[in-house]
Amino acid sequence: MIEDEQFLKQAIDLARQARADGNHPFGALLVLDGRVVLTARNTVITQQNPTAHAEHNLVGEAIRHLSHDQIARCVLYTSCEPCAMCVGAMYWAGIRSVVYGLSAEVLATLAGPDFLIACRDLFCRASNTVQVTGPLLVEEALDVHNGYWPPPVAT
Repeated sequence: MIEDEQFLKQAIDLARQARADGNHPFGALLVLDGRVVLTARNTVITQQNPTAHAEHNLVGEAIRHLSHDQIARCVLYTSCEPCAMCVGAMYWAGIRSVVYGLSAEVLATLAGPDFLIACRDLFCRASNTVQVTGPLLVEEALDVHNGYWPPPVAT
């Protein structure tokens, strides 16, 4: 658990960097045998690509630089619960362990409830088991979002 928190803090720091770069505040990293092997940040704004989520960017790097066996042994740490697109990318790449900070449900209260599906709900339908841990370090993960998202429009 302490190791999970240490790596998750690094993912949250990557989210801060993404925000500082003008992107949405999300970060992710891949850990193999207790060592960070890859990191990624959200680049949706700077790449003008709505699929450039931190986890999706990280999976792309992983499949280019790691073997399938290495990917299967990795743990993906992410500052926020992954969306459905990222869950699919992780699963098809072979990642079988995910640890996240802020829940999608809490994020939805800030950023809006677009396509809100808990990652556990998606992973539990898969043929292969994916271990999901989270939410963890919620206050720290939430802090990077404070003041970023516009307030919801009253209806």
